[in-house]
Amino acid sequence: MLDVEVIEDPAAATVALDPVRSRLLSELATPASAATLATRLGIARQKINYHLRTLEAHGLVKVADKRQWGGLTERLLVATAASYVVSPGALGPAATDPERTADRLSAGYLIALAARVVREVSALFRVSRAVDKRLPTLSLDTEIRFRSPAERAAFTRDLTSAITTLVARYHDDAAPGGRAHRLVIVAHPLPTKPTTQEPS
Repeated sequence: MLDVEVIEDPAAATVALDPVRSRLLSELATPASAATLATRLGIARQKINYHLRTLEAHGLVKVADKRQWGGLTERLLVATAASYVVSPGALGPAATDPERTADRLSAGYLIALAARVVREVSALFRVSRAVDKRLPTLSLDTEIRFRSPAERAAFTRDLTSAITTLVARYHDDAAPGGRAHRLVIVAHPLPTKPTTQEPS
């Protein structure tokens, strides 16, 4: 099972976004039968079977095992991944593209960059799995709390200077056998956590 699978096909995305099928994908992190899922979710087995067949037809679940019960064969199904994300590419020409966003300091541009990362890395990941090779990636994720807007601006200047220096040091357009990499650095405020009130 993959840690994460990117759904590229619009029809598969539509199937996965259905609330019942989305719940089934979550439940199928471990193999289960239609009968088990029907009992667990309180949904008729016939409906569960219908949804499972649809998920299977779009490659989102697969048979993990088969068990014989008298004259019947019970199939245990499992999701193809622990979690899923829908690629912006599933929207076709309507998908966001950073080249169509003029304001490079806008939230829209950041979202378009993130969408491009999903699109490009998922395509590369599919190829690397097909040839059984690890895709070389680097991910850094941290949090920083600025004391003031002025310090945030100073940090931005320092970070830009450091990245520019590193790129100048390591970038080589003419290196034989070299491979271009995309470097994207983003920063955004953390979502505000809801405050919980003590019962009075």
